Amino acid sequence: MVKMPNSCQSGNGDGSANAKGERRFFRATMSPILLITLCLTTTCVTNAQEPQKNAQSIPSLISQSPAPALTGVVSSGNQISLNGRTLPGTWFQRSGKSGQVTTNISDGAFRQLIGVNFLNSSNSASQPIQWFSSVTKPLVLTTRLLGAYRYLDISNFAQTSGWEIRTNGNILAIATPKAQVTNIVQSQQRPEASAPLQQTRILVDLDRPTPWQVAQGSTIKKIQTPSLDPDTPTPKSTVPPNREWTITLDGIADPLLIERYTPQPPAVPAAPPTLLPNLLKQLLPVTPTQPIPPTPVPEPLIQQVEVVKNQTIISLSVPFGLSPQVSTVANPNRLIIEIRPDPLEERDITWAPGLRWRQHYVNLGTERFPVVWLEVNPRKFGLTLKPMWASPDGLAGTAPLIQTAQRYLAVAGINGGYFNRNNKLPLGAIRRDGQWLSGPILNRGAIAWNDSGQFYFGRLTLEETLITANGQRLPILFLNSGYVQSGIARYTSAWGSTYTPLTDNEIILVVQKDQITNQLPGGIGGTAVPIPQDGYLLTLRANAASAASQLPIGSAVSISSATAPADFSRYSHIIGAGPLLIQNRQIVLDAKGEKFSNAFIAEKAIRSGICTTATGTLMITAVHNRAGGYGPNLAEHAQLMQQMGCVDALNLDGGSSTSLYLGGQLLDRSPSTAARVHNGIGIFLKPR
Repeated sequence: MVKMPNSCQSGNGDGSANAKGERRFFRATMSPILLITLCLTTTCVTNAQEPQKNAQSIPSLISQSPAPALTGVVSSGNQISLNGRTLPGTWFQRSGKSGQVTTNISDGAFRQLIGVNFLNSSNSASQPIQWFSSVTKPLVLTTRLLGAYRYLDISNFAQTSGWEIRTNGNILAIATPKAQVTNIVQSQQRPEASAPLQQTRILVDLDRPTPWQVAQGSTIKKIQTPSLDPDTPTPKSTVPPNREWTITLDGIADPLLIERYTPQPPAVPAAPPTLLPNLLKQLLPVTPTQPIPPTPVPEPLIQQVEVVKNQTIISLSVPFGLSPQVSTVANPNRLIIEIRPDPLEERDITWAPGLRWRQHYVNLGTERFPVVWLEVNPRKFGLTLKPMWASPDGLAGTAPLIQTAQRYLAVAGINGGYFNRNNKLPLGAIRRDGQWLSGPILNRGAIAWNDSGQFYFGRLTLEETLITANGQRLPILFLNSGYVQSGIARYTSAWGSTYTPLTDNEIILVVQKDQITNQLPGGIGGTAVPIPQDGYLLTLRANAASAASQLPIGSAVSISSATAPADFSRYSHIIGAGPLLIQNRQIVLDAKGEKFSNAFIAEKAIRSGICTTATGTLMITAVHNRAGGYGPNLAEHAQLMQQMGCVDALNLDGGSSTSLYLGGQLLDRSPSTAARVHNGIGIFLKPR
């Protein structure tokens, strides 16, 4: 979460503004998405022309079908019933030339709900997969891009696996053969003092292949045992808490397994003896001693095994710095769960023409950082980038990036700039199709681009000036911004239909058709003021309120507007965040100059970034916690981006805000761990 000088708080996590042999199995890290919220009926369109300065409005949403028409489609929908449980997921069935009906499911839903591993591929028209099978001879599924999703033809796969598939209106019902969990065995490796993050393995034996999912839960709080000595404080644990993970399989575990892993009620400890205060200790000078922390007792890795609605749920307590890496093998059918500090599976998949999904570890000295990123060729026909934001009704609001991307029908995207977590207002530049939605703050880093695939990085300021009829010039410091300081701020209809004062003792000027038509007092909790479609509002805060007498009702006013550097004005789209990391291959990090706090500068956290390479490729990146530790600080993030070949690079909001989206799924994390965000950068694929 980012702290602003005026006590505002921004996007959760990263930002802080100061002022307020032949192996038979394939390993893969799954980013489970058990709840995919699909919105398939709207898309965002805007006027590509520069709007009139005094008549800005929010780009409208219009109804549009989720995909171009496809001949031969006999049924389609956006829900999947898997063994009786209905879950979101897009699909369609199509009649082929021979009259045989094929079933196609969006790859995000297929990968996440079934537990299928995607193998590397340089051909976007096909996707090799592995699921309780050999990685050397994978099954290859045909892909088809429609709208914002990539669909896989699963017909042969489903038939080979013995699935029954039928349709019921909007629902695709899949029934998989009943499976049994026959054994669960944990390796007996004992952790060594020199290797506290030694990996552990759990083997789950099955009588047949079955769907499975893995989900990350919340941290597990430990109950501190109080000291028996009333004069000795209970020492606090210095070890970060464990995190809950669950592995869910469509199958029923043997009752003996459930009994083996059923938690036993804690033994009731004997009542401690009553200790009287040590009077001698109270009378004599006491040399302070540091309490000796108790030797931590490791929690059982497998906390519980239970069967709920014909599913076996394995609950794990995973120490900090470790995560599960899940893979499958055949003969015997087995799920392999390895608890390790480096669970990320390397991946290189051409998902669509000009759009490549990659992930692997990047080394900085002895540290290893997992990086998941998308490479975009902006010069490829049909690929465009646009800013997107959470609310369809204005600039106030947050939402999971996955939801925002699906509302816009983006094929891919990443979270963008900072925002106030409390009032859900933007704290940085947003410009789309030549229209300013929100102005920049604090001369922070920003990225600008056009629809021809050209990009510009720098530190951005918007210089707006109010000019009166007698030539008086007054600076306008903020445009449609949640960043509140003394001075004049301007609010257009892009902000929303009304403006509610953000501070006390504001004076609000209503401007219509370049003339001041009203002056209104305003304060926190006051009445919302309508924003005219043919004008804007000026709010005078703190010392600027004295300028009200120079701006009487009836006064004619105009606005001059320019960016610094001026190069920014040549680009129709801008997203501001910061700090700027790299320019012309050189690290130019100056977080203090961009008014970020010392705590934020030093913080080790998950990071989002965006950059361009020497070939003109755009990369959107998510860097997560290093192997066995926390994420990179800003200096490390800059070095990582430089090492990955970035010529120019910008740090985006991070921490729990970091979200990398592709085709209905988050690639870098479980959606349950991703915070709601205000805005992002969407990648759109125009139909040919």
